[in-house]
Amino acid sequence: MNIMDFNVKKLAADAGTFLSRAVQFTEEKLGQAEKTELDAHLENLLSKAECTKIWTEKIMKQTEILLQPNPNARIEEFVYEKLDRKAPSRINNPELLGQYMIDAGTEFGPGTAYGNALIKCGETQKRIGTADRELIQTSALNFLTPLRNFIEGDYKTIAKERKLLQNKRLDLDAAKTRLKKAKAAETRSSSEQELRITQSEFDRQAEITRLLLEGISSTHAHHLRCLNDFVEAQMTYYAQCYQYMLDLQKQLGSFPSNYLSNNNQTSGTPVPSALPNAVGSSAMASPSGLGITPASNVTDLKESSGSRKARVLYDYDAANSTELSLLADEVITVFSVVGMDSDWLMGERGNQKGKVPITYLELLN
Repeated sequence: MNIMDFNVKKLAADAGTFLSRAVQFTEEKLGQAEKTELDAHLENLLSKAECTKIWTEKIMKQTEILLQPNPNARIEEFVYEKLDRKAPSRINNPELLGQYMIDAGTEFGPGTAYGNALIKCGETQKRIGTADRELIQTSALNFLTPLRNFIEGDYKTIAKERKLLQNKRLDLDAAKTRLKKAKAAETRSSSEQELRITQSEFDRQAEITRLLLEGISSTHAHHLRCLNDFVEAQMTYYAQCYQYMLDLQKQLGSFPSNYLSNNNQTSGTPVPSALPNAVGSSAMASPSGLGITPASNVTDLKESSGSRKARVLYDYDAANSTELSLLADEVITVFSVVGMDSDWLMGERGNQKGKVPITYLELLN
């Protein structure tokens, strides 16, 4: 027998087996043939595996949406993963917002209240963006990858063996049907032999499938550990974000949300309201009751050659060596210098001296 004859006979045998299974399956659906039922334990294991697969896919998909809301980015990452290539690094939303804030603050001027606040907020947003990137990487490695490995690995093996069990069951029931229809002694003997073989193959496949399905409990235990890792990654992320915002809030002090040039004026330098800890007797002494240095006091100081004490309303970081950094609530000496910009005074603290923005000060009597 040559190889071609062997292949032809094998194809013919496979076609016969497929036809036999198809007939048996159709007759079962029509109620014209009996069906061997799986034992209750195996049925429960099959149901548990299917339930695990369905919910794992849903959790995995929604986690991916949570970590990467942009569908186009998810598709790009999927394509690169299938090509076994690393996706190019892209700037995330907090980082982009942070960069816009920093650029805007730089253009408005770091010495202005709004510009300085924008820069500080932008730096914090970029830190949050970095934390967001770390959350995605950690969650993908410790949570999504194990779930995906189950769907694409273990469950595919289970599905393959389950399909094989279904075929062995159809072969067994088809053999039972042929035995019932056999009348001649020789035919019955052949059918009984076929039945013993198919029964043995079915029992063997049922045992293999059962052993695989019992591993689902171990899968649940593994996924539980992965879930704990995911929760820990989220906890770290949100704790970092909270700390970043807490630090930002301290840096800003209570950066004002209202400016005198809000809706009633169309030009001029925004003048911040006082901090909560600056609202007191000194704040009430100002004409507006907001702790803002009255314009008349500034004019008097600029026209005189003397100096005055001033309370710092909130922190200010010097933009260059000609400026003086300030700390909220400290008291410094200020005086005017001929030719200096109207929005600035010269500040002095001990041996340190430099320009300071008027809007950060409250002149004291």
